[in-house]
Amino acid sequence: MVKKRFTPKVLPVSERLRSFGEVVLGYDYETSARESSRCLRCPLWFAPCTKACPLRVKVPAFLEYIVKGDLEAAARKVYEDNLFPSITGRVCPQEWFCEGSCVVSKIGESVSVGLLERYVGDYARENGLDEKILAEMVSKNSGVKGRVAVVGSGPAGLSAAGWLRLRGYEVVVYEALHRPGGVLAYGIPEFRLPRGVLDHEIKKVENLGVEIRLNHVVGKTVLLSELLSEYDAVFIGSGAGTPKLLDIPGVDLNNVYTANEFLTRVNLMRAHLFPEWDTPISVGKTTLIIGGGNTAMDAARVALRLGSKPVVVYRRDREDMLKTARRDEVLHAEEEGVEFRYYLQPVEFLGDENGFVKAVRFEVMEPLNELDERGKKKIVGTGRYVEIPADTVVIAIGLEPNRLLMEESGLKFNEDGTVAVDDHLMTSLPGVFAGGDAIRGESTVVEAMADGKRAAEEIDLYVRREKGLA
Repeated sequence: MVKKRFTPKVLPVSERLRSFGEVVLGYDYETSARESSRCLRCPLWFAPCTKACPLRVKVPAFLEYIVKGDLEAAARKVYEDNLFPSITGRVCPQEWFCEGSCVVSKIGESVSVGLLERYVGDYARENGLDEKILAEMVSKNSGVKGRVAVVGSGPAGLSAAGWLRLRGYEVVVYEALHRPGGVLAYGIPEFRLPRGVLDHEIKKVENLGVEIRLNHVVGKTVLLSELLSEYDAVFIGSGAGTPKLLDIPGVDLNNVYTANEFLTRVNLMRAHLFPEWDTPISVGKTTLIIGGGNTAMDAARVALRLGSKPVVVYRRDREDMLKTARRDEVLHAEEEGVEFRYYLQPVEFLGDENGFVKAVRFEVMEPLNELDERGKKKIVGTGRYVEIPADTVVIAIGLEPNRLLMEESGLKFNEDGTVAVDDHLMTSLPGVFAGGDAIRGESTVVEAMADGKRAAEEIDLYVRREKGLA
């Protein structure tokens, strides 16, 4: 039994610092086979990795096919449950799901399920197997059963659209921005999810027959009530795109960004290529990133590649940060030279005479010997303060759903601003379903995809009942 996992190829740190090229280069076949052979082949009825996966990917089964060298069979097994393995294999926090439940972790390091899923997804994509497999799956349900509108082309929307099309539905996706992908396009940097990979994954959904209408803001360009009158059902996968702000003095100073704007300018608007591209971005010598989640890691590593010195400031410690940020992203940030400061809570942004941020004032915090509802240490202020100079500040403390599309619709909301749904993911409006961050708040790509997959099943049942077919 090999107790340690095999290390993937990784771009050297010296080549990362001014490059947006992918950092983790993955496994080759030989390494994939050796890593897959570490799996204990738990039976599927027991396999804790499969039970922990939001998409219920049959992990031991596809790993066994890798060991046998039958990569087409491995791809087919993955595609039974996950339409986007090249995406989830790159951005899913597997240590919180499949790998965190791996039986091998009891005696050594867990099997690298994410890297193996990525290898199978990339092999299928590069050899045309993915579209072949999907074409066969959709042909089994070629008869159109109804029409469904999907709001948002992020992970939840793409997943719902794909699974609905595989069930034989005509699907139209309404995307507010000028390119599809949602948070996959505007929120995740290329060094984690290359644009070529994302574009291919979106294109294969379109090749199934899904139509994506860009620059359509549901609630403005088209109303939810209009969609309800035109389609048999509607799925809301609009995500959580409204950034949370800090209610402290100086938040409106120049060069204070939300992480949403900062990352969108670079990931979607290509600001790092200004003036070749029209959107500019301003970073100075030092960029402070306030927050400790995956978005904060992304913002810090983008700032580094823009030529600034990033400093991540978090109000708790590294141990708690690893409960909200992927371990690998934190490790890569540390390798690349990102500085981390802990137990500091921002209380004021300080500006110069021209209205630009020049520093941030923080209160020093300290932990208590008790945990909050999320399993993190409770903290209290000490009454001591420090100032850290900054040319740019990025606020990365979370996101919440945007209510724009629901203002005229009569949808019910929970107290936290998420859309209220029942046990079948149906909202307060009959025929309108929702999933992903719109109902969860800020969560993970794989959970959003799982919601889209489940919503497709629920919508199918609903439409069949309404048409008297069930």
